[in-house]
Amino acid sequence: MEEKRMHVRIVPMNGDHLDEVAELERICFSTPWSRNMLAEELDNLLSAFLVALDDEDKVVGYAGLQVVLDEGYITNVAVRPECRRQGVASQLLEVFMNFARGNHLAFLTLEVRASNYDAIALYGSRGFRSVGRRKNYYEHPKEDAVIMTKEFDYGTETADH
Repeated sequence: MEEKRMHVRIVPMNGDHLDEVAELERICFSTPWSRNMLAEELDNLLSAFLVALDDEDKVVGYAGLQVVLDEGYITNVAVRPECRRQGVASQLLEVFMNFARGNHLAFLTLEVRASNYDAIALYGSRGFRSVGRRKNYYEHPKEDAVIMTKEFDYGTETADH
């Protein structure tokens, strides 16, 4: 079954998006980030948060990335339930993967609920692979996280001089 692709515009998250992103957190996660936590990320120089806007400039998805040295940690990926399976998360991930390549990050990594088969399949289709588990990482309900990582290979040739 072919998934239809929703037309979205991916832009950096700003203060105008915070209410909608906080609402999306509450809808999608059992332990959501608060509006204040999201607002703090706007001032975090190590973070990049993106929103996916529909044709009416409503937030239908968002994703967060923290970069430490040459490592990228995807903190959150969320899509409104009625907009899932329409390529929104995939488009957000594509921006982060292009950023990772452009900035020569060694890898992108994230945690996902072990029971979130759709997300695991999505990440797998984008080249992420399971590299481990975090026991009881999630609360409400308690559940393991699958650690998924996409490594970037920029060639191993090094000069000898």
